[in-house]
Amino acid sequence: MTYEKHKCWSILLRLYHWAFALSIIFLVVTGFYINNPWTNTLQEYSMSWPMAWMRYIHFVAAYVFTGAVLARIFLYIFGNAQERITDALPITGRNLKNLWRTLLNYSYISDDHYPRLGHNVLAGLTYLITIIAALFQLVSGFYLLFPEVAAWESWGVTIFASQQNARFIHHLLMWWFMIFALIHVYLVIWNDVMEPEGLVSSIFTGDKFKPKA
Repeated sequence: MTYEKHKCWSILLRLYHWAFALSIIFLVVTGFYINNPWTNTLQEYSMSWPMAWMRYIHFVAAYVFTGAVLARIFLYIFGNAQERITDALPITGRNLKNLWRTLLNYSYISDDHYPRLGHNVLAGLTYLITIIAALFQLVSGFYLLFPEVAAWESWGVTIFASQQNARFIHHLLMWWFMIFALIHVYLVIWNDVMEPEGLVSSIFTGDKFKPKA
């Protein structure tokens, strides 16, 4: 079978992907430390001051995370055909069919694979849910960081009621991102092994391959 190269992902989508991925790594590591420091507490009274550094890295990563989320929301509205939200939603016959066939393929019930330039609908829905979770994550995070700022206090109280609830949800959502990352890495490698579409390389180059019509 002959394949041809197609432009798939914009530079902004690729920058979003890596900013999102790297910020999650730093947020998870520093978040675990902030929740339960594993260094001797006597170090907090020394020049090393590890908690201050962990909080600083956490906050910087949080701003990168926020920028990445805003970039993805922008692309959901103004991105190319593969990046817009309509390509991820099962609201057309084509997308519903793709969702069903992908479920059968991923569960090894069917070997049929139907090439698609953008994400398959199952992946697209999962990414959309992750961005929604990210919005709750950043609102809860900024509410915890700036409880005295009227805007964040208003949002925080409306959504979470109390800071303790916000902290608990913030911690729970962290596990969503960790589990999502593990499954995501596994599936993109699996897809790259099973199908010659260049899924992994596409997030670096922006190009994917489809069977020539």
